[in-house]
Amino acid sequence: MPQDIREWALKFSEASDNNPTIAAMAKYFTCRYMFDMEQARVIVEMLDGKVYRMNIEPGPLDPWDFALRASAATWREFARPIPKPMYHGIWSCSFQRDLRIEGDQLKLMQNLRNFTVQFELLRKVGVPV
Repeated sequence: MPQDIREWALKFSEASDNNPTIAAMAKYFTCRYMFDMEQARVIVEMLDGKVYRMNIEPGPLDPWDFALRASAATWREFARPIPKPMYHGIWSCSFQRDLRIEGDQLKLMQNLRNFTVQFELLRKVGVPV
């Protein structure tokens, strides 16, 4: 059963802001990205390694630097504690499944290590779809 998106956003923010790996290396982790989960879209705004804002009802003109878009089924599989093969990371999902990475690739690459740690927190907090 999907989580309430507000509860999920709070859990994701807390997990990110309290993650020791992100805290140790994310001083310049500043970007705005979208998780498009088919049935839910969220823009996560990071500022100096902390979640600055979670836009859980983004409009079509709300800005983001890069977006990860996939079906709800892909997000649910990725968020399992032990996902099936080819759902274990953003690259495998984008090469073999339906995950698309859009937007400013440079911004993603500049923040890739921190973003990857944060993305993998979905295995702890789940997804709202």
